Amino acid sequence: MSAAVIESRSPQAPGELILSCPAVDRRGVAGAFVAAREAAAAWQLSPASERADALTSAAATVAANADELCDLVVREVGKPVVEARGEIARAVSILRFHAQAALLGDGETHPTLPPMAGDAIVMSRRRPRGVAGLITPWNFPIAIPLWKAAPALAYGNAVVLKPSPQATATALRVAEMMGEHLPTDVFTVLPGDRETGEALVAEADVLSFTGSTLVGRAVTRAAAERGITIQCEMGGCNASIVLPDADVESAARNIVASAMGYAGQKCTATSRIIVVGNPVPLTEALAAAVDTLTTGDPADPFTVVGPVISEAARERVLAAAHDGGRVIRGGTATETDGYFVAPTLVDSLGPDALLVREEVFGPVAAILSAPDRNQAVALNASVPHGLVTSVFTADLDAALWFAAQLRTGMIRINQPTSGVDFHAPFGGEGSSSYGPREQGLAARELYTATHTISVAPPAGAHAGGQSRRG
Repeated sequence: MSAAVIESRSPQAPGELILSCPAVDRRGVAGAFVAAREAAAAWQLSPASERADALTSAAATVAANADELCDLVVREVGKPVVEARGEIARAVSILRFHAQAALLGDGETHPTLPPMAGDAIVMSRRRPRGVAGLITPWNFPIAIPLWKAAPALAYGNAVVLKPSPQATATALRVAEMMGEHLPTDVFTVLPGDRETGEALVAEADVLSFTGSTLVGRAVTRAAAERGITIQCEMGGCNASIVLPDADVESAARNIVASAMGYAGQKCTATSRIIVVGNPVPLTEALAAAVDTLTTGDPADPFTVVGPVISEAARERVLAAAHDGGRVIRGGTATETDGYFVAPTLVDSLGPDALLVREEVFGPVAAILSAPDRNQAVALNASVPHGLVTSVFTADLDAALWFAAQLRTGMIRINQPTSGVDFHAPFGGEGSSSYGPREQGLAARELYTATHTISVAPPAGAHAGGQSRRG
């Protein structure tokens, strides 16, 4: 074990220590992968029905312990309790979905072409890659680890997970629940820091990462040097585009919920609001919607905006709120013990302002103006990220036009940018994502390798098989 110590503290009550444990060092990581490879060798040969049953049973265990998990998520990462319950319900659905995906066909046949014999067979089979190394953030401490782990396990891989230090207690509890239904060493959690993550990257057979763009690019380079498959999700600077014909009050409610809910700590949160035409009516509606939000204790079911994860996160949000422009609402830290920031709206920003060009990851959004559709599309594309864009309009033709023009990975019409369909591909363009898509059946591309197999009749056999049938 490393001399480093992992500490997880509650962001709404920083004096509350949730977990303290040693970080796993490089030697410990290497040992975990040796054990995981031995376990994977047997797991990949187990019947698909056995893997499906294990995930189904794990889903039942997570569902049965939902209250306990919800309390832990609220305490450890400050997620409002209503959203925490929703995350756990989604995690159960993810496990159930991939339990059934384990039973899908694992390949296909292809036509034979000359000079192959007519009796030859050409087929492709999907096989697990081995041990999947997963690096996950703190903001969805159950759903993100499981939407990576569930497909990896379903297709016969073992999993080694390094969670964020700030969500380690939740990850370890999830591992206990999964371990009740899986063979030893098929699902392993390694508490750790940067050293632990680097060692995991050096050992894994396939990698999936969710976190910052800076770290994601470093992980991608390391994986490329080793020649292994990797998938990275690295955030977004997402826009909601509002056309003049949109229902202003409805759009404002959706946008504010997406921008401020869970203190804006989602990679799919709205951080830029692009108003086509006169911005005044929407700005007034947004301010009114912000005024209705409840900020405070995330254990309170009426709370929408809880704390940000750390003091450093709070300072970054406040710096972004005051990087030029006009603060319409918020822009202050609340006078409480935890890391709370008032929901914040800012307009009149310059093109180089932090809010306009980078992901801030807090309850803060910029209001921008565009004279027409084309300028709105250009403004949306002016950042390196390209995860998700929402468009609010009553005009179907306009909605379809934007759907064809926007170059973000996900496009949502008259819906908030936040929200994930666990059965559909998830991912973005540009700096937001790298590699295959996550979630749904798209996850097979990451966790399995396709092997093409050609089988010809033995030498001397007759094409068409007449001598064998006679």
